[in-house]
Amino acid sequence: MKGPLAGLMQQAQRMQEDMKRAQEEIAQAEVTGQAGGGLVSVLMSGRHEVRRVTIDRKLFADDPEMAEDLVAAAVNDAVNKIAALSQEKLGGLTAGMNLPAGLKLPF
Repeated sequence: MKGPLAGLMQQAQRMQEDMKRAQEEIAQAEVTGQAGGGLVSVLMSGRHEVRRVTIDRKLFADDPEMAEDLVAAAVNDAVNKIAALSQEKLGGLTAGMNLPAGLKLPF
């Protein structure tokens, strides 16, 4: 292949390799979601696997319903952090590439 199509294919291949590398970095990353000013924290992997949940024991005794709400909020916080990390790592990969309108990547 020669010409503009060959260049586009080379760019797409490099981008695919970069995306794979970025996805591996995200999968290895860990984030901590928190709620209630740190009363509840959730450690989550980039694959959305919850690795650890830490809850202030006094919270259970004082208000178990609030503890439940804070666990959900901490998990959501961790999920949002992973989404932001993914956007940061993957969002710039297609920047500067002259892709046809409507082309969805990865293939």
